[in-house]
Amino acid sequence: MPRRRSKKLLSVLCATALAASLSGCFSASNASDPAATGAGERIRVAMLQPPRSGLTPLSDDAFKLSRWKTAETLVVLDGLGDAQPSLSTAWKQLDGKNWRFELREGVTFHDGTPLTAEQAAASLTAAAQASPKPRILDGVELTARADGANAVVVSTEAEDPLVPQRLSSPQLSILAASAYKPGGVVNPVNAGTGPYALTAVDGTSSATLNRFDGYWGEKAASSGVDVQFVPDGTARAAALRTGDADIVEAIPVGQVAQIDPELVHEVPMPRTNTLYLHSKTGPFADPAVRAAAREAIDRAAIVERVYEGRANEAEGLLGPALPWAADERKDPSYAETLAGRSKAAPVNGVRISLGTFTDRAELPEVAVQLEQQLEAAGFIVEQDVREYRHIESDALAGKFDAFILSRATVLDSGDPVAYMFSDFSCKGSFNIPQFCDSTVDAALAKAAAIPAGPERRAAIAAAEALILARDVAIPLLHERVIQGESARVHGVERDPRERALITGSTGISR
Repeated sequence: MPRRRSKKLLSVLCATALAASLSGCFSASNASDPAATGAGERIRVAMLQPPRSGLTPLSDDAFKLSRWKTAETLVVLDGLGDAQPSLSTAWKQLDGKNWRFELREGVTFHDGTPLTAEQAAASLTAAAQASPKPRILDGVELTARADGANAVVVSTEAEDPLVPQRLSSPQLSILAASAYKPGGVVNPVNAGTGPYALTAVDGTSSATLNRFDGYWGEKAASSGVDVQFVPDGTARAAALRTGDADIVEAIPVGQVAQIDPELVHEVPMPRTNTLYLHSKTGPFADPAVRAAAREAIDRAAIVERVYEGRANEAEGLLGPALPWAADERKDPSYAETLAGRSKAAPVNGVRISLGTFTDRAELPEVAVQLEQQLEAAGFIVEQDVREYRHIESDALAGKFDAFILSRATVLDSGDPVAYMFSDFSCKGSFNIPQFCDSTVDAALAKAAAIPAGPERRAAIAAAEALILARDVAIPLLHERVIQGESARVHGVERDPRERALITGSTGISR
């Protein structure tokens, strides 16, 4: 009778097969693309998550378009989160509700049409009227109109001091009129303005980008970018080790030791691994049961056993990538708010469902650790782990008592208020706990109305304390970017916000 192969051997064999598949895909793409023979070799990228919504910029797929440098926004953010010029060269606030953005001249879309004020306004209007809205517009009623031939006026129903930061979100990218199809469908192929044109998408398998020689800025260093979507973390790491990929997103912690340290780059990022508790119905509708879950969790054990120390234990929703957050928590009022938490109730035999997804390799392991910790406290835990695209709708519909999510906290605007609105306000579009509290909503509204600066940061911290005091979200740890780059690639962006990766200067050394 033949021996059974060990799980470890099967894992290695699967990774080898997937890496070989990657090699074939990259090679085929290079050989078949005419641009591959031009100056500058093509860049091969292995990305974590496949498109969820056909690469529409009105979804989280927008961040792929941004990371590939194919779709651009009116403004971009610098390292401090301040707005800087992009498709808009200058802007001013006309009054509390109206801003005027001047457009860059000489910009051409990838389909050959020129950037106009009418089309810039039409792109923003399409996003504002989408259902559901892009996350960056949660709680914001926004309109846009052309103002002459070369400017756009953006207006909000309520005063909003962060309009420029909002317009930096990749979900508000400016695309050609040809991108917008009947029925609200948005197709970004050959519709952006960046140094690379998205020329082909093969479902959830791959994407092809070619250098756009009509780019308004500096010409791209590479002739193109070949992207493969590889949810399996072991396969992504193997592709870097074997030289089959030049850039690899999100190397799993467990794979780092097998890779040349020179190829691995680690950066603290504004991403929090959080346990969301469904507060509307079920066992966690009781604040005392939520408190019992909070007290059961050992963050240090998760960081050490799952992340091998390559993460920071969470003290709040906002991590060390926002260093001001730790300072704000020193305010006595923060501790006073947390002191109002419910006391834990006995939970012997309380059954809960715990969900998470496989796309981030560590999360199933986190689920195992949490199951052990929660069961030690008396809960009975049933796990449900799937690919993200197969589990997101169930999570948002409240079908899990608890859900583990790796969540970017300032991904959209460089400011955490949008994330807090999305996840914890009564009308939030990503409110997995289905949480609604008028006091929290008021705190978020207060923070949103304050201009950037110390007062706004204090208001954000006050809102964070209120959310944590309700125990609907239990922050576990703050992740770090672990990005792989082959020895032959240079000029890759290492962006904590995960909105930049390929740049015009990214290229292959000969």
